[in-house]
Amino acid sequence: MPGTKRYQHVIETPEPGEWELSGYEAAVPITEKSNPLTRNLDKADAEKIVELLGQCDAEIFQEEGQIMPTYQRLYSESVLTTMLQVAEKVQEILKEPDGGLVVLSGGGTSGRMAFLMSVSFNQLMKGLGQKPLYTYLIAGGDRSVVASRELTEDSALHGIEELKKVAVGKKRVIVIGISVGLSAPFVAGQMDYCMDNTDVFLPVLVGFNPVSMARNDPIEDWRSTFRQVAVRMQKMQEKQEAFVLNPAVGPEGLSGSSRMKGGSATKILLETLLLAAHKTVDHGVTVSQRCLLEILRTFERAHQVTYSQSSKISTMMKQVSSSLQKKGRVHLVGWQTLGIIAIMDGVECIHTFGADFQDVRGFLIGDHNDMFNQKAEITNQGPQFTFSQDDFLSSILPSLVEIDTVVFIFTLDDNLTEVQTLVEQVREKTTNIQALVHSTVGQALPASLKRLFPSIISITWPLLFFEYEGTYIQKFQRELSTKWVLNTVSTGAHVLLGKILQNHMLDLRIANSKLFWRALAMLQRFSGQSKARCIESLLQAIHFPQSLSDDLRAAPISCHVQVAHEKEKVIPTALLSLLLRCSIKEAKGRLAAVPSVCEVVRSALSGPGQKRSTLALGDPPACSAVN
Repeated sequence: MPGTKRYQHVIETPEPGEWELSGYEAAVPITEKSNPLTRNLDKADAEKIVELLGQCDAEIFQEEGQIMPTYQRLYSESVLTTMLQVAEKVQEILKEPDGGLVVLSGGGTSGRMAFLMSVSFNQLMKGLGQKPLYTYLIAGGDRSVVASRELTEDSALHGIEELKKVAVGKKRVIVIGISVGLSAPFVAGQMDYCMDNTDVFLPVLVGFNPVSMARNDPIEDWRSTFRQVAVRMQKMQEKQEAFVLNPAVGPEGLSGSSRMKGGSATKILLETLLLAAHKTVDHGVTVSQRCLLEILRTFERAHQVTYSQSSKISTMMKQVSSSLQKKGRVHLVGWQTLGIIAIMDGVECIHTFGADFQDVRGFLIGDHNDMFNQKAEITNQGPQFTFSQDDFLSSILPSLVEIDTVVFIFTLDDNLTEVQTLVEQVREKTTNIQALVHSTVGQALPASLKRLFPSIISITWPLLFFEYEGTYIQKFQRELSTKWVLNTVSTGAHVLLGKILQNHMLDLRIANSKLFWRALAMLQRFSGQSKARCIESLLQAIHFPQSLSDDLRAAPISCHVQVAHEKEKVIPTALLSLLLRCSIKEAKGRLAAVPSVCEVVRSALSGPGQKRSTLALGDPPACSAVN
C-alpha cells in the first residue's frame, strides 16, 4: 500500500509481492522460488528483460509489508539493529588492531564477493596509513576467484581448515560467512567451529532466507545440517556471541541464480555496515542507524542511475547475444576493481547457463599483485585461469575475430591513454566493441576515445564532498552499477538464446550439491512426477551410458555431482525422458537434433498427456531436499 513505508527512499520500490504469500511455493526457500515478476522472462525481448530484472533488483530495498509483514527485510528494525551490533564489533578490532582480523568467507559468488570486499577495505586502510585487517576465504582457494569451481563449497572440513590457517596467532577474529541460500557446507563448518571457540572467534552469518528455510540435508563431512548451525547461532545471538544477518530480498529474476540479487544484496549489506564502522571510528563515535540509512540510500541511487540507461543496456545485451549466437566470444575488459566484477560475471555464466569458459570472460586491467592470498595458485595454470592484462594481450587479442564482442569497462579517472591504445588494437580485429563508462559530473569522455565506440553506456555520478572513507561510497556504487549492467546483459543474452524456460535455468551445470537439489526440484516442477521417479531419471541422465546399480543409487550426492559437473544438458535430458516416457538415449538424440534446448522441452510440455505442465506456474510438489 502506498504511504506505508517507514523510510524515505530514493527509488520507487515495489509493494510486497505474490512471493510473500505464505502459500506461494511453500516448500521452496525464498532464494530458490520463481519470481512472479519474471515468470514469462523467456518470452521477453531485450528491452523488457532489462525492465523486469531492474524491478527484481529494486526488491532488495523493499520494506516489509505493513499489513502482512511475512519476512524481515533490509530496512527492518531487527536487521538494522543487527547491522549496528556487528559494526560495533568491527570497531572494537579497528580500535585495537593488534591480533585482530576480519575474515570474509564464502563459496562461488559469495567467495568472490568476499575477495572483492577484502581488497576494497584493505585499500581503504592502507590509504589511511593503517595496517590492513581484512582477509578472504573462498572455497577451492584463489583459483575459484577466476574460474568456476563450485564443487569445492560442499566440504565443511575444507572451510574449517582454511579458517584455521588464516587465524594462526590471532587473538580476536570476526568471521563473516556468506551463504546466500543458507546452504553452503564450507560456511556451515566455519560457523560451527567459531561457536566452539568463542574466546577467539565471533561468527557472523549472512544470507537471504529465514533460518527456518536454511538447508537441512546432512552435510557429508560434518555432524550438523546448515539449519542446525543457523539455529544455534540465533540462540547465541542473545549474548552477542554470534550474529545472523538474513533479510529477505525476494526471489531471483532467474530462479535460484544467486549471483544476481544475492550477490548484490551481499555487497550492499556488508559494505554498508563495514563502511559505517570505518567512517565513525575515526571520529570516536558509535555507529548510528542514520549512518547506515545514508549509505543504503546511496546504493538505491546507484539503482536509479544504472537503470536510467535501460535502452543502452538492452543494446549491449543484443550485441552480446548476437556474438554468442554466431559462436563468437564475449570479452569483458575492466579496469581496477571493475575488472573483478567482469571476471565474476564471466565465470558465473559457466555453471549458470552450461556455457563454455571461453563464451563470456572477464579481464582485469591494472595491478593485482596485492589482491590474492596465493597468487601462485593462478599463475601459469592454463587457459581457464587467465584473467590479467598480459593474458588478454598475449592470448586473446591475437585470436579475436569479427564475430567476437569486447566490452570495455572503465572510469574517467583511469588511464584513458591506456584505454584508447587497447581499444584501437581491438578495433583492428572486430568492430563489435561497446563501453560502460563511469564519470563524475563535470568530467567528459575525450572525443578521440568516444568516436571509437558505436555504443556507450555512460553513467554519470554526482560530486561527493565526503571525508576520505566517504569517497569509497562512489567506488562501491560504480562496482554495484557495473555488476547490475553485466548481470543483466549476460543473463538477458542467454535468455535471447533460448537457454531459459519461463524463468528457470534449465541448462545449468550440476556443479555442487545445492545445484543437484535444484535440478531435482525443477524436474518435479515441470514433469509433475514423484520425487523418487525424478531422482531415478536424474541419476540415469548423469551416469549414462552406465546403467544404475543399487550401489550407485545409494551413493552419496558428491559421487553424482562429481560425474554431473563434467556433463552437458543433464537436466533437459532427464526432463525429456520424464515427459516423453522415453529412454535417456532417445532424449539425448532429440536434444542433439535441435538448436534450442528449451524449444524441444516446450514442445514436450505442450504435447498430449501433459496436463500438469502448468505446474510450473504454481506450487511445485513438496521437496524436502531443497529446504
